Amino acid sequence: MNIAFIGLGNMGAPMAANLIKAGHAVTGFDTHAKPDGMTMADSAAAAASGADVVITMLPNGAILSSVAAEIHAAMKPGAVHLDCSTVDVDSARNVAQAAEDAGLLAIDAPVSGGIGGATNGTLTFMAGGSQEAFDICKPLFDIMGQKVVHCGPAGNGQAAKICNNMILGVTMIATCEAFNLADRLGLDRQAMFDVVSTSSGSSWSMNAYCPAPGIGPTSPADNDYKPGFAADLMLKDLTLAQAAAKSADADTPLGEAARALYDQFVNREDGAGRDFSAMLPRFSARKRG
Repeated sequence: MNIAFIGLGNMGAPMAANLIKAGHAVTGFDTHAKPDGMTMADSAAAAASGADVVITMLPNGAILSSVAAEIHAAMKPGAVHLDCSTVDVDSARNVAQAAEDAGLLAIDAPVSGGIGGATNGTLTFMAGGSQEAFDICKPLFDIMGQKVVHCGPAGNGQAAKICNNMILGVTMIATCEAFNLADRLGLDRQAMFDVVSTSSGSSWSMNAYCPAPGIGPTSPADNDYKPGFAADLMLKDLTLAQAAAKSADADTPLGEAARALYDQFVNREDGAGRDFSAMLPRFSARKRG
């Protein structure tokens, strides 16, 4: 396919590189990054012109909406706008409707797996859009990731992403709180892990991404909490989840508590630029209340 890739940051650049390695022609555009070996366009519209699929990986819904207005006017009829950004559900649905109004196909497919998954082609995609758009993009998902789930109509990919990451944020906080309590009760961290990882308290946060250094599989905790998934990005996703909860009139008190705590950690403590599992040393340094 002829592919345009708009947004070549830490995630977009390796995703585009994997498409090039697989033999696709990729034209890129980014206001900041210019990856080596990629054909670059002078504008988003120029990149999108003539492409079969235009992939966007952008920071937020406002930027996505602005870029979509530019590229939709330049895309050929029947082309697909594949958005892999993590944005609010309403923006995703509005962009999909704008694409449909312009005679295009659209699918929102945010990702899970971080920079490592983008580099290694092992991302998970959560896709929302028509079956026709999904079928066209499926070979690209298979190159850039190891799993894709078609979650339903436009916006449902974003819905799946924020629901998943709300669970992740809550469980990471609970895991870090429990390790801190174990420390203060004199329970060895390895013993704590051995019990919880094989008992009813097990979770991905404990078993695969343990926040305690030297315990379980290697994780950012073993690299001074340099981010695999930054606390700043967890705050973004939890904020999106709460915006969606308000829009849908859904009661999510633990999701809001997690958002508030990550907001405090990132904006008023030392969490900015650290992994989201750095909540453990944050709790370890504090006393009750």
